[in-house]
Amino acid sequence: MTAPVVVVGSINADETLPVATWPTPGETSLLAGPVRRGLGGKGANQAVAAALAGADVALVGAVGEDASGADALRSLRDDGVNVDGVRTLAGATGRALILVDPHGENLILVDPGVNAVVDEGTVRAAARHWTAATVVLVQGEVSRAAIDAVAHSCRAIGARFVLNLAPFLEVDADTLATADPLVVNEIEAAQIGIDPTAEAGTSPARSLVVTLGGDGAVVRTASVTERLPARPVEVVDTTGAGDAFVGTLAARLAAGADLVAAAGAATAAAAYAVAHSGAASSYGTRNQIEHFARAR
Repeated sequence: MTAPVVVVGSINADETLPVATWPTPGETSLLAGPVRRGLGGKGANQAVAAALAGADVALVGAVGEDASGADALRSLRDDGVNVDGVRTLAGATGRALILVDPHGENLILVDPGVNAVVDEGTVRAAARHWTAATVVLVQGEVSRAAIDAVAHSCRAIGARFVLNLAPFLEVDADTLATADPLVVNEIEAAQIGIDPTAEAGTSPARSLVVTLGGDGAVVRTASVTERLPARPVEVVDTTGAGDAFVGTLAARLAAGADLVAAAGAATAAAAYAVAHSGAASSYGTRNQIEHFARAR
């Protein structure tokens, strides 16, 4: 399971439901098209994005002993992700129901399934195989104990710890202080007490990236604060765009890029994702994304 990029996180079976309008309470609405099924979960999405960006990636997580779990493992392998660190457990694979409107905006409901079992013990069992890791990435769809354990392991082996605190949850101050970078959106930044609009400011992490959707991203380090514009695209589906950003960011950091350059590549990957349907299925290879960006 050795790889330069290790991702610890959730694995879901996604079901995407297109809607013409958002239903109101008590209203029955017909779908605007067929249900699409595919790979999802922030851990899986970010692992796929990093692999497509050219990184050697290993994923740590869990799937259930069901058809969805087998499908997820097969899809991850097809995208070049090492799944030796993914446990198959009794129970159901995580599931996400995603409503997408004609403007590409979404609402997501998640049943975590066996993702809830990815805990401190899972991390400790896997961490002894991380000796080759230069970047270890984790998100907020696993437990606080798991996230804190990943940060501790990164400090022990000297790997770069990338924390995508989405969805937001409380973690140890030492965990935030280890993050390089901490990646959050505007809502999550506010929950931590970070103002991304400030020209400069303190951060609880070594470095910070705040994603701003159609307004791009803000990168903040000890020496620089830089705002990166978003790529102009026709929005098809925003599902998984943030994961495309984070996975690509991790891959570029592992390849030696500085944080601003890595975030610039990540904005292009996110733009490519919103211009296509689905979560992981909407991601492009590095060559596809670079061609796409040059055209804009």
